[in-house]
Amino acid sequence: MSSPRTLRRWLVAALSAALVASGAVGTARAEPADVTTAAAVTFSDTFDGPAGAAVDSSKWQIETGDNVNNHERQYYTSGNKNAALDGRGHLVITARKENPAGYRCWYGTCQYTSARLNTSGKFTAQYGHVEARMKIPRGQGMWPAFWMLGTPVDWPASGEIDIMENVGFEPATVHGTIHGPGYSGSGGIGAAYSLPGGRAFADDFHTFAVDWAPDSITWSVDGNVYQRRTPADLGGRSWVFNKPFFLILNLAVGGYWPGDPDGSTVFPQQLVVDHVSVTTGDTAPGAAIRGLAGKCVDVAGADPANGTPVQLYACNGTAAQRWTVGSDGTLRALGKCLDVTGNGTADGTPVQLWDCTGGPNQKWTVTAAHDIVNPQADKCLDVTGNSPADATRLQIWTCTGGANQKWTVG
Repeated sequence: MSSPRTLRRWLVAALSAALVASGAVGTARAEPADVTTAAAVTFSDTFDGPAGAAVDSSKWQIETGDNVNNHERQYYTSGNKNAALDGRGHLVITARKENPAGYRCWYGTCQYTSARLNTSGKFTAQYGHVEARMKIPRGQGMWPAFWMLGTPVDWPASGEIDIMENVGFEPATVHGTIHGPGYSGSGGIGAAYSLPGGRAFADDFHTFAVDWAPDSITWSVDGNVYQRRTPADLGGRSWVFNKPFFLILNLAVGGYWPGDPDGSTVFPQQLVVDHVSVTTGDTAPGAAIRGLAGKCVDVAGADPANGTPVQLYACNGTAAQRWTVGSDGTLRALGKCLDVTGNGTADGTPVQLWDCTGGPNQKWTVTAAHDIVNPQADKCLDVTGNSPADATRLQIWTCTGGANQKWTVG
């Protein structure tokens, strides 16, 4: 398994190789910077250890009991009964249908057992790249989650960041949500991400992450960004996410949102966790593309939606300005591609962010002369009107050699 730091170095190497393959050779080519130099892994657990062992108690504590607030059906047990290493570098949280003696739930005798782990009192994060690679369970009534709570806990005033939640009746969909004062419970603010083609998340491992900065949280699945939240989304309500939070992993059974298991639910079910990590510093993959007046190629508002304008903007190091060169000649940010709108070839056709399709309007060649050329149109990436102002739209234009068409990657 690769650490986030290893992944960043691989991306830099891939960027360099793609630039060479596209013709960016010779002394004029700027080498991309190693984007890992400012990053530091502050928490990491790869769950190495013998099969059946409990989790590392220096990193995690095990919660016990039921959860009356959500009307969940499980009892969270201690030790390694429902949370144990598998001997192959995974943590396995197992939900079982059972009602062992001594476990009492809010509704009477418990019907299920499971586990919930947190890092409270052992580790808190404040900003950074927070991720877990996991394979989730399947079945009606299953409710796996990877999330964070603000400290000290006074919910909802202290805040909650749900990095990933899944409810079993939506096998192809996960949710990312924030909760706080005036926007908690069913009023939480978030969005969903679905796998293409109706594939189930339970079929394979996936990486669920947030990139968390002051006044900004961005969610992604397997590197594909699907939402960003800022104080502007709260309608004047309090943003409570500029402080330390601790991590939580759990597998709930039943509750208001997922509903109870039914005859179709097969037990036991497992949440399998490959790794959890928190990386602080400059963690976005890729490299900046700098141009006119030293400003950067930027996705407007860091919005990953199709059709978002790509513009010139003061360099700020965010994911909206981190670009990677695909082996297929694409330029990618926020999990999508730099795209010539409408497959156009005329001077002045604007560029935008769009799902990667493999089309010729998403192919680019970075030259030794610092041009970025769309071969289909035989035109250059261009700053409209030669204006260095923030938010100036980028377009394609006949290559002139002007400063508004010169770009340095890295």
